[in-house]
Amino acid sequence: MKKKIAVAMGGYSSEYEISLLSGEFIYQHLDKDKFEVYKAHILKDNWLIIDENGEKYPIHKEDFSVIIKDKKITFDCVFNIIHGDPGENGLLQAYLEILKIPQTGCDFYTSALTFNKRDCNSVLQQYHIKTAVNYPLQKGDEIDEEKILKKVGLPCFVKANRSGSSFGISKVKEKSALAKAIQHSFEEDDEILIESFLDGVEVDVGVIEYKGEIIALPVTEIVTENEFFDYNAKYLGESQEITPARISAEQTQKVQELSIKIYKKLGLKGFIRTEFILHKGEPHFIEVNTIPGMSPASIIPQQLKAGNIPYQDYFTELIENTLQKSQ
Repeated sequence: MKKKIAVAMGGYSSEYEISLLSGEFIYQHLDKDKFEVYKAHILKDNWLIIDENGEKYPIHKEDFSVIIKDKKITFDCVFNIIHGDPGENGLLQAYLEILKIPQTGCDFYTSALTFNKRDCNSVLQQYHIKTAVNYPLQKGDEIDEEKILKKVGLPCFVKANRSGSSFGISKVKEKSALAKAIQHSFEEDDEILIESFLDGVEVDVGVIEYKGEIIALPVTEIVTENEFFDYNAKYLGESQEITPARISAEQTQKVQELSIKIYKKLGLKGFIRTEFILHKGEPHFIEVNTIPGMSPASIIPQQLKAGNIPYQDYFTELIENTLQKSQ
């Protein structure tokens, strides 16, 4: 009997539309001969299973089940591709763990930790991983611009602490623009992070568990037409994503080994993507995405292709490993 897989997509954050694209990509590339696959739209207003004909069926939250044609369906595994809240911050993971339904990504604690840029940086610094200088703020804190800029300098980046797809982020070049940038980030999250500018080549590294090994995928170099790798650069074609990256073999090996180290030290699972700036030749960690984009425009699919790893083969192994580890 085929295992029933729910591809959870959508979410409650500004990233929900990107997640729906990622979910469609996953759905199209899952092996329908091996799995009975369902689209699960997890949205603020409704949790729904949507079939091939667009028919909608409510998900019963008490056990994550659905009734279709008078038949109750429960799921053997959830393929979690929700970017942001509640799929990347640990909430969905905790819910599914209570229900004893395996899911393809990190556990709830690791998800919550990595989703919080400030806390994740603090942990990784203990392993001598270089990061930008940062200044955290919470909504309601006194904002001392002189003190902030004395620590991080100009230019700097102002970021929502718990967000993705570059929502709530600004590059600040002058002191006069700092207050507006802080307000912009607070519209996305009540915690923000102000970071020093790191000049250098930006690279992204995917890490997966495949054929029994934790491996780093080919490195992608980000060349953006904009001030930084913002939403338009990521999703509207205003950047070049070059795989493999035009960096030295030594730098490639260094960022790949560092990405695997982060994967292991944080206890990550499934597929993840780490971001670095090669500042003065040395990789500086920017962030880790535990539910990275899987739309046709996303980086991980590019890296899987460059690594000659068929999407369907990898997704099949990911689900089978998730099921096996849950037993």
